[in-house]
Amino acid sequence: MPYQYLDDIATADVAFLATGTSLEELFSAAGDALMNVMVADLAAILRRDTVTVDLEETDLDLLLFSFLQELIYYKDARQLLLRTSRITITEVDGTHLRAILSGERIDPLRHKLDVDVKAVTLYRFRVEKVGEGWEAQVILDI
Repeated sequence: MPYQYLDDIATADVAFLATGTSLEELFSAAGDALMNVMVADLAAILRRDTVTVDLEETDLDLLLFSFLQELIYYKDARQLLLRTSRITITEVDGTHLRAILSGERIDPLRHKLDVDVKAVTLYRFRVEKVGEGWEAQVILDI
């Protein structure tokens, strides 16, 4: 599993550490970690609908923050549970992300919903290169 939950970081929130050998793997793992906080079984999210997301930020950490916030937005505004199908990150004059997300509307009969994530916090938020890969620490407001 490319992410793990951190019980000793935040008591009223949920914290996780995501890893990846590339930035794309890191962002995908972080997206899955976020979604897995809300939905017990990620495999229950069928890839019926597709959404394309384009984001641009000055730094990688802000790009990941915006990406995760986008997943929360789609869950709240459109009732969509989304997972990454394809993601591309480029670093030229800032950082740019283009992601193809797929999923479906929330179906309470098939999606066992655990907790509702309200937002990503900036508290102890970090993205950094570690060895041959990347690591991100994220705390979610629930």
